[in-house]
Amino acid sequence: MPVELTMLAYSVALLFVIVLIQANAGVSAQGLMPMANNRDNLPPPTAFQARMKRVVDNHREGLILFAPLALIAAQQGISTSTSMLGAQLFFYSRVAHAILYILGVPLVRPLAWAVGIAGTVMVFLAIFHIA
Repeated sequence: MPVELTMLAYSVALLFVIVLIQANAGVSAQGLMPMANNRDNLPPPTAFQARMKRVVDNHREGLILFAPLALIAAQQGISTSTSMLGAQLFFYSRVAHAILYILGVPLVRPLAWAVGIAGTVMVFLAIFHIA
């Protein structure tokens, strides 16, 4: 499997992990039965619960940009040093971003996000033979 698809698969696994953490945060904050019901009358989320929702949303948004590019590269048989490095930067920066976000580390987190965007752009450029 090309590196780009491996990093995509790992990124999906990361999403699964942070969704599980988010679900656990909800159950811990609100209780199992309220979270298992329709959730119409839940109290406001705790700070950690809200942060976990933002982590999941942010990762999902990153995947929306990265996944199609990784799939296009694989379908077209494009796997260059630029696309491979870009895919690796995307995945590892997303791991760092999630950890920093979960821990509530300010200032450094946006740098990890920017590295992920740079990796995504690298895959895009490789597809169009610009880099």
